[in-house]
Amino acid sequence: MNTIEPREVFEIFAQINQIPRPSKHEERISRWLQDFAAGRGIECIVDDAMNVVMRVPATPGYEDHPAVILQAHQDMVCEKDAGCTIDFMNDPIQTVVDGDWMHAKGTTLGADDGIGMAMALAALTSPDVKHPALEALFTVDEETGLTGADRLQDGILRGRRLINLDNEDDGKICIGCAGGIDSLGRMHYTPVQTSAISGQLLALQIRVDGLPGGHSGEDINKGRANANKVLAYFLAEIFDSTDMYLATIHGGNLRNAIAREAEAVVCVPFEDRERLRILFNQLSAQVEAVYKPNNPNIRCAMQTTALPDEVMSLEDTARLIATLTTCPHGMIRMSADIPDLVETSTNLASVHTKQETNGQQPTANGHYIEINTSQRSSIEAQKHQIKRHVEYALSIACDEVTHGDGYPGWAPNVHSPLLDTIVATYKQLYKTEPDVLAIHAGLECGLFLTKYPDMDMVSVGPQMYDVHSPKERLSISSTAKTWQWLKATLAAL
Repeated sequence: MNTIEPREVFEIFAQINQIPRPSKHEERISRWLQDFAAGRGIECIVDDAMNVVMRVPATPGYEDHPAVILQAHQDMVCEKDAGCTIDFMNDPIQTVVDGDWMHAKGTTLGADDGIGMAMALAALTSPDVKHPALEALFTVDEETGLTGADRLQDGILRGRRLINLDNEDDGKICIGCAGGIDSLGRMHYTPVQTSAISGQLLALQIRVDGLPGGHSGEDINKGRANANKVLAYFLAEIFDSTDMYLATIHGGNLRNAIAREAEAVVCVPFEDRERLRILFNQLSAQVEAVYKPNNPNIRCAMQTTALPDEVMSLEDTARLIATLTTCPHGMIRMSADIPDLVETSTNLASVHTKQETNGQQPTANGHYIEINTSQRSSIEAQKHQIKRHVEYALSIACDEVTHGDGYPGWAPNVHSPLLDTIVATYKQLYKTEPDVLAIHAGLECGLFLTKYPDMDMVSVGPQMYDVHSPKERLSISSTAKTWQWLKATLAAL
């Protein structure tokens, strides 16, 4: 990447992508940041959560200007294509450049938010950047709970003007975001031995894949199918047609990603095999007719597989199907105040068959299905209303339903002095107005406000598409444009 401009940004980004940094496993990237600072004589502080703060003094002429904070998160969403052998805990990201676009080979790129980290580090170290005293804050675990921002050490920040570098839209300034909360259901069940079921059984694997997935906030209203919901439709229709016993189900991965793949193994009467094959072909045609426009590569397949030793009872299978069918997914309500902004949504993120263990040994009665969901809203009351809706749906099957602590939204401040400056800088550079908006995604800014109520904040970043999926890609020219804008803004502050 040493020939791609802006070189000072992309060289650092290339180094960042050599370091494994899944959410909740930021030890190596935190250590790398500390070494980066030590090697350049930069003041560096690490709090108990592994958040890293770096500080550099103002450049000449800016000594009396108030400090500015540049903020990005250390972790990345780790999603990969089926068959990809990358080990996110040990392997570097394999970056590919294709014209103006940068992506990764079979995985997420990590530009969310590695490119934000790279721009912040470049601003600290590039000799041609004029700026007031700078702080750079690199938080952990943004993607799976914002816990780094939540646990940020009190008083660790000196500045009160913060530029968040975790936006994904060129020429757009974010001044507000949704709050969110996660809901989890567990359905414990006692398995039935297939040898104890009368009649000959046939085992079928039903699979849905080829979906684009994407960010469960930013992409939730784009008509992208959720593999868990599509699979639930197949299961419900087959269950209505015959005695069907669920053996295993696996779909989705991360709470903030729309499920791209899901599969289930079921057992049905052997004599129904031909009738079910015809039914599945009919259902597949219906599903493709509905979803193809926004999911052109959707694939639905059913094939025979080895007969499992254990399955759910018919009653437990029915209750699980009822929960998956009833549990809402997608955009719930659009904002009445801000055009084109999703106000409230929910994501049926993952469904997995699991078994509790005692040490290395599975326990006899430890079978359960775990269902993870994520709710978002820019209105606190609506966030809790959709959470309650999800809870009722999960309770049909689940004997255990819990909710995370959640995180607050970030209320827009249209009278922000920092906003005025960054808008004016953009207009001066590009002779046009930037878009000022709020987004339906979680940013750490809402949590910063709980610790620093007088913090003035905006969020910007280069153009990316399909974040949180293996199709994630970053515009190189937009990164150059955003870097120029950031430098000009710092000089104007």
